[in-house]
Formats: sequence, structure tokens, C-alpha cells
Amino acid sequence: MTFDDFERRARAYWEQIPEEYKEGIDGLVVHKEALPHPLQAGVNTMGMCLTESYPSDWMGPETSRSVVALYWGSFRKSAEDPAFDWEQEVWETLTHELRHHLEWLAREDQLEAVDYAMDETFKRAEGEDFDPWYYQSGDPMAEGIYRVEYDFYLEQTWTPEALAAADVIPFSWHGAHFTIPAPPELGDVHFIWIHGVDVGIGWLQLVLVRKRGWWESVKRVAAKERAVVLESEADALPVQGGG
Repeated sequence: MTFDDFERRARAYWEQIPEEYKEGIDGLVVHKEALPHPLQAGVNTMGMCLTESYPSDWMGPETSRSVVALYWGSFRKSAEDPAFDWEQEVWETLTHELRHHLEWLAREDQLEAVDYAMDETFKRAEGEDFDPWYYQSGDPMAEGIYRVEYDFYLEQTWTPEALAAADVIPFSWHGAHFTIPAPPELGDVHFIWIHGVDVGIGWLQLVLVRKRGWWESVKRVAAKERAVVLESEADALPVQGGG
């Protein structure tokens, strides 16, 4: 997509957003250049919400002004992936940055937590040290289910004894029931990439977390023990009859 086409599409989407959601935003700016991520090498930031607050006893559209910026160069670099969808990514980036502004006004920080989860995802992908509980900072979809961008994480708590006695691990996704073979080791956090379950363009990961007692957890933190993090893959087997 050329820069001119990109800017026209972005502004057309921007006009579709109701004005009440854009209160306090001074406009949309579209830049030609790419914006490198400040922490992750090889990663580019596609959008920013640039917010400035003015002195006041309370925060609102009159005292907190924002500009939403998109970076065509970053989109173009991401589009080297054949699966990249320009239309979808433009819309999602716009609404993502708009949410930044709205949550700033509401003094909420959920999206900042989501951005933290994304940063830790990149660290994990690059083989760097990462927070093994980063996914819990993603969007909570239901009890024990989190979303970080396109990936979903299903969290289960196990003891080593229970896992050793299990042949399979059951889980459900959108009303369908599946099992995977129980892995031989639990660790403290075990990420299992699940094959055979449709979650769109992302991945489903089953996260097995070792269950610890309160005192055991306190001693472990006090000793600054490093979590044992494992990763594996498994094919999901549908459960006949749904249960």
C-alpha cells in the first residue's frame, strides 16, 4: 500500500469513529517513516498516542490533549509478512491508540499492562530473559484465559504429583472439548503450544502453573529463586461426545 493510499484509508477510518470517542484528541498525524521500538531490536511501533496534560485538579478532555500518530514505514516493514492485512492493522492500530487516550482520561492502566505483555512476548521470542507470568497482564477474556494481541493463553494450576498421575490434560475452547498428552515435566510455568485448534492468525497456548502453598511461595521469593520455565508443543485431540 502506498503512503497516499495508506493516509487516505487511515483518515477514512478515523472519520468513522464517533466524535464523542475522540473528545480531547487534536487530530490524526500520519508519518512516512518507521518508528523503531525503543527496547526491542527489529520491532517497529506502528502507532502512538501522544498525550500532554495541563495543570488541573482533575483530568478531562479540557486538560489532557492527545494526538494519534501512525507510522507508514512501520506498517510497510510489517507487510513483508505475506499474512499481513493492511486494512485490519490500520483499524486495530487506530482503535488501540484511541483506547490509550480514553484510559488516560479515566486513569486506567490496563492497556499499559497489555503493552508490557507484548514487550515480554518479544523478549521470549528472541530468547531473552522474560517474565514468565507476562500473559496475565494481557486482556482477561474469562477466568484463567488471557489474550495478548492475537495469542490466547489458557492457564491451569497443577501439582507435580497430579501431573505425574495424569495421562492427558483436558481443556475446552469455544464449547469444544480437547485433550493433549500430559508432558513429563511441570516446572514452575510450562507453556504448551497447541496445534489443531483454530484461533485465527494467532496461537493457543496452554499454560501449566505449578501450585505452591503460601509459605512455599514466600520462601521461594525471599531466596530469589529463578522460575523453571518449560516450553513444548502438542496436538489437540477432540473429545468425542463433548465431555
